[in-house]
Amino acid sequence: MVQAPLYSTQGVDAVPASDAGVRARAGIALSIPNLITLGRILLVPVVVWAIASGEEYIWIAFVLFLAAGVSDAVDGYLAKRFQMTTELGAYLDPLADKALIVSIYLTLGIKGLIPGWLVILVVSRDIMIVGAVMLSWLVGIPIKVKPLLISKLNTVAQIVFACVVLGTVGFSYPLPTLTWMLMALVAALTLLSVAAYVAEWVRHINSTATKP
Repeated sequence: MVQAPLYSTQGVDAVPASDAGVRARAGIALSIPNLITLGRILLVPVVVWAIASGEEYIWIAFVLFLAAGVSDAVDGYLAKRFQMTTELGAYLDPLADKALIVSIYLTLGIKGLIPGWLVILVVSRDIMIVGAVMLSWLVGIPIKVKPLLISKLNTVAQIVFACVVLGTVGFSYPLPTLTWMLMALVAALTLLSVAAYVAEWVRHINSTATKP
């Protein structure tokens, strides 16, 4: 009986077949940061329900949304500090952020707690980014999902603004000046992030197209 080789025969970089399997599974492993991210996704319908149920429940949405924002920082810290980063986490984390932010901004807009133009701006940005990534895959030149610095700043600003709106409404403590300043900051960062991602996408498409 001929025993199947345990090592790949392709070049000097060959690794044991068992190691390759472990690495493949590690890419989709549900680590602790991934579980925290999944928990953040599961919070989305609860937060939306609290906002939609009336102002007397918005304080609940504030607490849960604040907890979701803290969990975002915690799972990122754990992943880097204890080397728990996975390929699954690289996709789950931005998905959780987008699901949470888009759902809450849409609900706040429907309830009339934030202006409609801001909702359109925030949601359109995410649709454009997702559409650009999907188009890249469809034309056979996939682009790596990599959040830019301006995008991270934009996400932080969006979370802080939503927290302030939920807090001021939920606890009946209006802060009009702070609210308007944060609204302007979110709008500016959203537009800048759109420009940055468009430039990055065009650069990726052009650089790939010119390769022999």
